[in-house]
Parts: sequence; structure tokens; C-alpha cells
Amino acid sequence: MGFEFGGLLGLIVLVLDVWAIVNIFQSNASTGGKVVWIVLVLVLPVLGFILWLLFGPRG
Repeated sequence: MGFEFGGLLGLIVLVLDVWAIVNIFQSNASTGGKVVWIVLVLVLPVLGFILWLLFGPRG
């Protein structure tokens, strides 16, 4: 049962990270800012997503 939960959790993290990256691309932030946020989300999937959610570019 632990394997299924871990797989589901991993899938949720993947979906949230893809959603964050799409929103970063669509934001009005500078190109450099977008690159920094995308790298942060890719390198640290969970922490990067949380940081983007709290401090990331809007709009």
C-alpha cells in the first residue's frame, strides 16, 4: 500500500509543478525571473512549488 501512496503523491507533485511552470511562462515577469523560477521548481519540486506559490510572479 505504501507504493501506491508514494506513486499518487509523486503524480500530484508532478501535476502541480507542470501547472506552476505553465503559469510562470504566462506571467509578466522578466525572462531572467522566469528562468530562475522554472529552475527552482525543476530542481526542488516540492519546495520550489511552495516558494513559487507564496512569492512567485503573478498575472
